Amino acid sequence: MTETRQEHPTLTIRLCAPRGFCAGVDRAIQIVELALEKYGRPVYVRHEIVHNKFVVDGLKAKGAIFVEELEEIPAEDASRPVIFSAHGVPKSVPADAEARNMFFLDATCPLVSKVHKEAEIHFRRDREVLLIGHAGHPEVIGTMGQLPEGTVTLIETEDDARSFTPKSDRPLAYITQTTLSVDDTAGIVAALQERFPEIVAPHKEDICYATTNRQEAVKAVAPEVDAMIVVGAPNSSNSQRLREVAERAGCKTSALIQRASDISWQDFEGISSLGLTAGASAPETLVEEIIGAFAERFDVTVETVRTAEETIAFNLPRELRDVTVSTRAANG
Repeated sequence: MTETRQEHPTLTIRLCAPRGFCAGVDRAIQIVELALEKYGRPVYVRHEIVHNKFVVDGLKAKGAIFVEELEEIPAEDASRPVIFSAHGVPKSVPADAEARNMFFLDATCPLVSKVHKEAEIHFRRDREVLLIGHAGHPEVIGTMGQLPEGTVTLIETEDDARSFTPKSDRPLAYITQTTLSVDDTAGIVAALQERFPEIVAPHKEDICYATTNRQEAVKAVAPEVDAMIVVGAPNSSNSQRLREVAERAGCKTSALIQRASDISWQDFEGISSLGLTAGASAPETLVEEIIGAFAERFDVTVETVRTAEETIAFNLPRELRDVTVSTRAANG
């Protein structure tokens, strides 16, 4: 008796490009891996190096130990390297590390460091500083921590912008978190500029190239598909924004998913097209895992929709550049 093969429904996956790791995330992960190679285990990391459990668990397996505060590091390991996450830290953190005679490496994304420098310049020029961002996010905590407490006002929404009252008659300036919704931020900026036409803007957009590019790719794909998946962690700001962008662009089913095992299959019944992207801290292997899970249930065709090319790379800390050279030499 011949066994009949059950046919799968057809599914076109439209793969957003750019997606996944940005240069700042790639650099931060390299810093942890190269520090482990150069200094051995353990290497301590203050806060998740990037917001992705798969990445963090992989680094833990290699010998990284993650802590939220420096005092969690045991006294007997005080001489071990400690790495600050890609999100950046308040000035008090490296000062505390120096007071404890700790050796630290800073994995702050250079584009976040640029915002830190802008905040300091505005403060030195006696401007009142507004930060557009999300309360409690480590990048926002780090940026506000560049200046004396109480000198930066956080603006989260257009309503905040409309109700904000300056503390003095000093000139105003604004900076932004790097991983915000481009459209939401434009609305907040417009509200501020309407009320305060002389407010000083960043010389160059603070929202980073990777956040902008990934949102533009989603805007191109989302209106054309039945459902959209963003691969990323729930505590990843840029991943959450991608899901919101897809929803606003007209995609009725838009889900933020960490792993294939998290897929609620009932949400994807009857679809014939799927958009797929990944937040800036999500590795490509998780995208491939999602495609594989759909391929078990659908006859899948994958199409790439590219809206930008990315060639940016950032230098590693000087302490680790020799490791890169020796590793490359060893690999031929």
